[in-house]
Amino acid sequence: MSLISLQDTITIAMSVADRHASAAWYTDMLGFEVIYHADEAGWSEMQTKTPGVTLGLGEHTKPAPGNMVPVFGIADIDNARAKLEGADVKFDGETEVIEGMVKTATFYDPDGNALMLAQDLT
Repeated sequence: MSLISLQDTITIAMSVADRHASAAWYTDMLGFEVIYHADEAGWSEMQTKTPGVTLGLGEHTKPAPGNMVPVFGIADIDNARAKLEGADVKFDGETEVIEGMVKTATFYDPDGNALMLAQDLT
């Protein structure tokens, strides 16, 4: 049995210089479909060909090449975070909230790989 209960979704998040151009590339090259562009948050999300797996595009002026973070859907991020912190899992700062959209928290596995939890607030 696991410490926390994840939902049946995963988003693979990556940094890009231009979300709209990247979304067009993933549409044309891989057949992904845009779910939405959240311009105020600098975020776009695309449906991959795998059910429950989306690609998130975070816009950054200088994206780091090769950086991808799996984002796991969770129903109650505060409870999950408390349990993980109780098991000495290290987090990167506070839980971030975009009102009416999402709550996220980045944490690390024992090898320092970044992972993220996300609670849908829509």
